[in-house]
Amino acid sequence: MAIGFGYLLSLLSLVTTYLLSKGKSIKRKYIYFGIMVMTVLAPFLSFAIGLTYARIVENGWAALIIWYLFPLFFLLGLILLLVGTFKKQVE
Repeated sequence: MAIGFGYLLSLLSLVTTYLLSKGKSIKRKYIYFGIMVMTVLAPFLSFAIGLTYARIVENGWAALIIWYLFPLFFLLGLILLLVGTFKKQVE
């Protein structure tokens, strides 16, 4: 149940961010997706992937992969946010 909740929330946040950024400039889209990845996608998706992996290998300690995935996703979101912040506006 918790695994499905993590995947569902990640998917809903992707759809919501896409709908919010529709019609905006590419700079604004980078900012929206960067914030979404850092705040919603990083914790919930890393949690869901970690629990899924732990269930596949049948070892509870394997869920500690969450500690590697969360910073990876967070840095990805931070990079997207910084690209959107410092990108030149093309008109």
